[in-house]
Amino acid sequence: MTIMAAPTARERQPIYMCEMMARLGLEPGGGVVALLGLSYATALRSCEACPSKEACRGWLDSMPASVVFAPRFCPNADIFFELEVDQPSAWRGTHNSRGGDRLSRP
Repeated sequence: MTIMAAPTARERQPIYMCEMMARLGLEPGGGVVALLGLSYATALRSCEACPSKEACRGWLDSMPASVVFAPRFCPNADIFFELEVDQPSAWRGTHNSRGGDRLSRP
């Protein structure tokens, strides 16, 4: 018989990172550039340790399904913004009038 230790308080804390990323249009794991893996890992750690879980849950419950920016209290707001800009699926090449390609948001 194996006895498992009870989960620590940290393991029982809810994290809302995936839900927040979905609201921002970020695809966790979808189209992720290998170099951004550290950003995702950092965001996960910050979310786990975030002292604003109640405020986050309230914000998620009151906001529409799609938003442009994470709330100011979110310790990952800057990381999420960078991920939005760097996410490959968020950008598409378009042809400008001078014959060159430029990047634009869909």
